[in-house]
Amino acid sequence: MSGAAISAVMQLAAPARVSARPGSGFWSRTALWRERTDEAGLALTADPDEDLVRRVGQGDPAAIQAMVARKLPRMLALAHRMLNDATEAEDVAQEAMLRAWKQAPRWTPGTAKFDTWLHRVGLNLCYDRLRKRREIATDSLPDRADDGPAPDRGLMAADTGARVEASLARLPDRQREAIVLCHYQELTNIEAAALMKISVDALESLLSRGRRALRLALADIRPGAEGA
Repeated sequence: MSGAAISAVMQLAAPARVSARPGSGFWSRTALWRERTDEAGLALTADPDEDLVRRVGQGDPAAIQAMVARKLPRMLALAHRMLNDATEAEDVAQEAMLRAWKQAPRWTPGTAKFDTWLHRVGLNLCYDRLRKRREIATDSLPDRADDGPAPDRGLMAADTGARVEASLARLPDRQREAIVLCHYQELTNIEAAALMKISVDALESLLSRGRRALRLALADIRPGAEGA
């Protein structure tokens, strides 16, 4: 966990409060997502973060530190696997935590799990950056194919983790999102489907196609190494 990331959030433990802006951009979109989630008939279970969020909303420094310790690693993992860039992932994770701190005083228990909402914030931030990448890519020339000799097999084995991450990054966005949420972030299929605003069947189809693509991309690595 980055010390700078913790400090950035802990500095917000001052008594000042951010005034609520009902109906404005970000929060109205969040309310709309909650409404659609409820309309889908998703059974909302007890939120393990409810007490922590309440204490954060009251400005408790210990609770803020506990939230950073609990949620920052998850946001870093989510952003890194969506973006495949450590620097951008840290930026996204910190921004997600800042938004979590601002949302805590306004949080209404029972509408959705706080962790699910935070994942949606993180995913939206990731997609913003992915869109910017695509805009930049259209102005760039494609890379030339590497005509050099194939790398030594031993070096390839040593670079398995990087290959898995690179293969994951090459998946279509929605397939990658499904794989990351269910496999790496350990959300249930129901939670991931609600977060992605799709049916469980559609989620399972994305998972199946994503895993198949990863298996093909990593066919020369021993079975099970692809992590999906």
